[in-house]
Amino acid sequence: MTTTDDCSNLPDVLKDAQAWVRKLTSGRVSEWEAEAFKRWRDADPLHQSAFQEAAHQWRLLESAVGGVLNSNPAVAQYHRKALHRPRVGRRAFLGTAIGGATAAGIAAYSPFGLWPAAPQWDADYRTAVGEQREVRIDERVAVAMNTRTSLRRTGDSQQAAGLELLEGEAQVDVSSAQQFFRMTAGVGRVSAQAAEFEVRYLDGRTRITCLQGQVLIEHPAGQRQLQGRQLAVYDSRSISEIAAADVDGALAWRRGEMVFTQAPLPAVLDEINRYRPGRVVLVGDAVRDKTVTARIRIVDIETALLQIQRSFDLSARSLPAGLLLLS
Repeated sequence: MTTTDDCSNLPDVLKDAQAWVRKLTSGRVSEWEAEAFKRWRDADPLHQSAFQEAAHQWRLLESAVGGVLNSNPAVAQYHRKALHRPRVGRRAFLGTAIGGATAAGIAAYSPFGLWPAAPQWDADYRTAVGEQREVRIDERVAVAMNTRTSLRRTGDSQQAAGLELLEGEAQVDVSSAQQFFRMTAGVGRVSAQAAEFEVRYLDGRTRITCLQGQVLIEHPAGQRQLQGRQLAVYDSRSISEIAAADVDGALAWRRGEMVFTQAPLPAVLDEINRYRPGRVVLVGDAVRDKTVTARIRIVDIETALLQIQRSFDLSARSLPAGLLLLS
């Protein structure tokens, strides 16, 4: 058992972060508390870092996560990886990690997307819902990040800097041909010199679009060399053949738009959910086979949802925390 004195040496921001972890995993989070957490998290970059650290420490409490480690291979793999990282304050955190919450909740359940899934906790760069940002990895590599995107730096002092796309969508501009830049997404890796490319990695599926120059995709099922305006798609098992790319559609997010051409309605709503706080849920099967062709401005998402509702004669019900049911 840890005493109060053990916790007194922790920075105040980490104490606050640990308190939020305990609250968010308690299963008793009100809409007001969820909004309060988001305001606290977004108020200072140190708050986000402290929350990631607190979540890491929470995840390392073996006695509380045994069940989820046995039932969820993805979380178990992340847990094994985390065990090899030195973490400070574990004993102090044990003293405060009390109550009815279970550590499994922080990994397996994230109401309304308040925090990232376990494998994204140690991302070096992240964008929130609806946020886009640009980062420079070094003097030759610039990256534009779309909404809900997480990136982790790779490489060390002996190895050139690279990136791992943990989730989301990013446009990468490599300005120098002196050295390869490598980016991992899922089971594949992209290598490029003096090229511009876009990577989208969502739900285990990765799409690589070469915008200019050329990029090499390395995948367990084979390699693909892409030229400008070409793409390939892969998942954990296979990789597609090279195809012509819709560059306008792939980069619509850079213009603040979403472009759909005969896209299934559920897929359209999934994409809208990436940019909108809360979640839009399509209830029932009556219109799941309907398709949408549209160009939607991200700032006009609510108007677009109203048009979808009217076009398919759907009823809408709004619930707390941005939940919208369409039926």
